[in-house]
Amino acid sequence: MSTLIQFDSSPMGERSVSRKLTTDFARTWLKARPGSKVVTRDLSALDLQPINAFWAASAHTPEESLTEEQKKALAVSDSLIGDLKNGDEYVFGVPMHNFGIPSTLKLWIDQVVRAGKTFSYTANGPVGLLEGKKATILIASGGVYEEGTNMASFNFVAPYLQTVFGFIGITDLTIISAGGTAQLMSGKVDTHTFLAPTLEKVHAHASL
Repeated sequence: MSTLIQFDSSPMGERSVSRKLTTDFARTWLKARPGSKVVTRDLSALDLQPINAFWAASAHTPEESLTEEQKKALAVSDSLIGDLKNGDEYVFGVPMHNFGIPSTLKLWIDQVVRAGKTFSYTANGPVGLLEGKKATILIASGGVYEEGTNMASFNFVAPYLQTVFGFIGITDLTIISAGGTAQLMSGKVDTHTFLAPTLEKVHAHASL
């Protein structure tokens, strides 16, 4: 039995395009894998806090030397890392905010990219520890920032996430984008028509 973890980071609730994509991905993924399960994590509802100096010091303290207060400071991080370790595959819904990722997703990344837990330092440099995992990133953006377009250089979402996930060992990563969601807000096109081409790609990939 496999476990898919569905991560959503949009604050837009039912209006979110990226949430529609992750929901359809999870549904198709589960249908193709009877007996498996999907675990959902809404990052916008976790109220994650920015890391501070005490957290950083605790994260670099040997586990056997941690005080109770330090363990408490790292409890959320430990839980989020546990999710990643328990999951076989992940799907992330990521809206583009000001050419980058949502603050909720950045707060989550700061909690899970942790030395000794998701990567380690070696004589040959850092090595990711989450090997054998598979991730799909579903990006929704108001404009179109695909490779080869005039605005491609403004897309800091895809390269950043590729770098971060690769750093912790998740190199089997697929990115599917739904660019141009501003058309939905202007009423130039309906949601079903707009999402149809992207959902076709999502369904095909989730079925693999």
